Amino acid sequence: MKNIIKPGEQQVKFDLPVLLLLIFLPSCASEFNIEVDLYIVIGLNSISQNESCPSSMNYLFPPPSVPTLPVKGTDMLYPVHRIYCVGRNYAAHAREMGHDPDREPPFFFQKNPDTIVLSGGTFPYPDKSENVHYEMELVVALGKGGKDISVVSALEHVFGYAAGLDMTRRDLQGAAKKMGRPWEVGKAFEYSAPCGEITPASNSGHPSSGRLWIEVNGEVRQDSNIDQMIWNVPETISYLSGVFTLREGDLIYTGTPAGVGAINRGDQMNGYVEGIGEISISVV
Repeated sequence: MKNIIKPGEQQVKFDLPVLLLLIFLPSCASEFNIEVDLYIVIGLNSISQNESCPSSMNYLFPPPSVPTLPVKGTDMLYPVHRIYCVGRNYAAHAREMGHDPDREPPFFFQKNPDTIVLSGGTFPYPDKSENVHYEMELVVALGKGGKDISVVSALEHVFGYAAGLDMTRRDLQGAAKKMGRPWEVGKAFEYSAPCGEITPASNSGHPSSGRLWIEVNGEVRQDSNIDQMIWNVPETISYLSGVFTLREGDLIYTGTPAGVGAINRGDQMNGYVEGIGEISISVV
């Protein structure tokens, strides 16, 4: 098929009736200083040299759907791009994991977006592990991306907040640590990122304090305050944007306080972030 527009000539868009006229009345083509080939046009309003018609037939198999989270008080869905998690961001939790809680630079790991479980869902106890832990966290949902974001402007990039769980195969994570290997097998397995609905910051504001806790079978297991984070939300966003280019749709799990522990099949987990929301997950 030849180009519609020759080099140096002005690009022209044709509405469907005009294009059909050019196809069936080639003598009219000279009026527009173009060459015309036969096009099969189905359901198009216009066509130009730089427009294409992508088709699902180009995929080897159907692509997966985009993971989403509900937005509180609306019928809108928040499409998830990436999930970043902050490690050891509460001093007491760092101590219980055997680390120095001094203000060292934050470090991050990722979970895949398709590991999200919506509140009210189930968490299948994973294979290859006999020691699976809950970690209750405040989740930040970005509404605007950026690179090298300043601490001062960081909260302008936040769309909202949610309550989330960083489920962890602690035995596999521990083995990876001893061998100096990445944590994916302990952190990024299926169903490992339960998350509640997102509360827009326009409704909640940007919390710098607030109770964060989780109950397992009605018993409080973790109970802290987000003001105990070593790196607060603006600092975390700023640092993270220096090592990754952030985008709208990115979630940041901001770390967990002390009190992490094991769960078993049949357990019921209910987590809360004051002023933000809650999450309810059943272990099966």
